[in-house]
Amino acid sequence: MAIPLTPHPAEALILARVPQDVRERASRLRLMIFDVDGVLTDGRLYYGEHGETVKRFHALDGFGLRMLHESGVEVAFMTGRDSPTVSRRAAELGISEVQQGVRDKSAAVTVLAQRHNLELDDIGFMGDDIIDLAVMHRVGFAASVAEAPVYIAQAAHWVATRPAGSGAARECCDLILAAQGRLGGYITSRARTTLTSGSPQ
Repeated sequence: MAIPLTPHPAEALILARVPQDVRERASRLRLMIFDVDGVLTDGRLYYGEHGETVKRFHALDGFGLRMLHESGVEVAFMTGRDSPTVSRRAAELGISEVQQGVRDKSAAVTVLAQRHNLELDDIGFMGDDIIDLAVMHRVGFAASVAEAPVYIAQAAHWVATRPAGSGAARECCDLILAAQGRLGGYITSRARTTLTSGSPQ
């Protein structure tokens, strides 16, 4: 998809605050991978009376992930923990690439790249902790959250301003879509029907 010569006002607003190098990295992405705890959630773990883990997700992030997926950028979840809640959330959003219990995320991303016939420059990763560092150093676009330790944030090409689990992933999705010239088209031609369809966020 060719990027329009004149960006949509929403795209221009987002990209005005983003360095050119980051825009270029985001514009190449064909697969965006998100860590779960501390990125799609606030990092807190809630345990039920039977020991099950409960996670809290945000509708803003969910809608951003759906927009990204529906606009042609594949979305994947990759987490070091195992939780049925993550599988359920991914199913709600139509995300089929879900990897849980991953201890070596760098190796897992290599396998994903081969499976999807992608170069590492075509792949982005959003993480927040030490387990994410190796893969963040390898992919074309590395993102993190404001709450991440400083040495994690320094490894990222871009850091969200919104909190983890409360819009950080949405901010990342909007940036990618704006850099690829897809956000404006989604807003003008699809947002109204999507918002009134009752689809899960």
